[in-house]
Amino acid sequence: MKIVAGLGAVDEYIRFAEAGADEFFCGYVPYEWSREYGTALALNRREVLNYQVQLGSFSELEILAKLVRAYGRPVHLAFNSLYYIPEQYPKIAFIVKKCQSLGFETFIVADPALFLYLRREKIDCKIHLSGETGEVNREMLAFFRRFGLQRLIFHRKNTLEDMASVIRAGAGLEFEAFVLNELCQFTGAFCNSLHCDELGHLCRVPYELGRVRGKLLSGNNVNFDDEALTLDEEGYLCGATGCGLCALYALQRAGITHLKLVGRGNHADFMEKDIRNLRKALDIMEGSSSEADFRKEMKRQLFPRGCSGNCYYAESG
Repeated sequence: MKIVAGLGAVDEYIRFAEAGADEFFCGYVPYEWSREYGTALALNRREVLNYQVQLGSFSELEILAKLVRAYGRPVHLAFNSLYYIPEQYPKIAFIVKKCQSLGFETFIVADPALFLYLRREKIDCKIHLSGETGEVNREMLAFFRRFGLQRLIFHRKNTLEDMASVIRAGAGLEFEAFVLNELCQFTGAFCNSLHCDELGHLCRVPYELGRVRGKLLSGNNVNFDDEALTLDEEGYLCGATGCGLCALYALQRAGITHLKLVGRGNHADFMEKDIRNLRKALDIMEGSSSEADFRKEMKRQLFPRGCSGNCYYAESG
């Protein structure tokens, strides 16, 4: 399984590549788009200017394209808005063509209409269906395969059983699943939060998960006051906001080909540690004789003082 890491700035590419990332994803929102549409009609649902979440100039893309050619680690550009108004589709197609002129060939798309529009315009690019798209099932996969889908990215709330069922029906495709960071209480396709400078994100509002129909749901909040020793001297804990490392064996068994390490806008030092820890976990899995041995050794090496308990796939822990 390959590591796909979020990239918030050009400066992070070499550092993260040398840490062990195989691929990257990032957003590109031209200033002209932000000036015309602001945050309400977003291109990428990450319309942030005050810190490094995505690229905002064509010159940055030019630099990034040269780095990709030098290091051979591809970058996928995300267009994660759930929908666009009619006048925006031709403008997005123009942006895609400009990106292609630099060598960027893979685009992460959340809006099904944009997927179909690009194909109607005969734009020959690789498309990864975003985890923001919505519910995932075999019929949905069969529909998009007709239009040249390369990879399906599962959203945060897919179970291991669901993923395995869809993958069995999608032979020949690539499949990506979340594995570290930003385990959100919302499913992206049904989130109405604006990720921007002006407003706080809904996913950052304190919340508590309780019992639904008698079943205890996993908590998404970590109280570091109770587990202060789990943090290192820099305040870092692998998977503090979401972790699926215990499920690596099960994800591989299900047929996952790529692991999504969320991190656009995260502290670069912490992202580098996340990449190195995920790489170490994969190495441990490769050398383990069983799933139980893997979990035991992985926890011994990566979580000697305890983990966050903030599990993406709680049934696997």
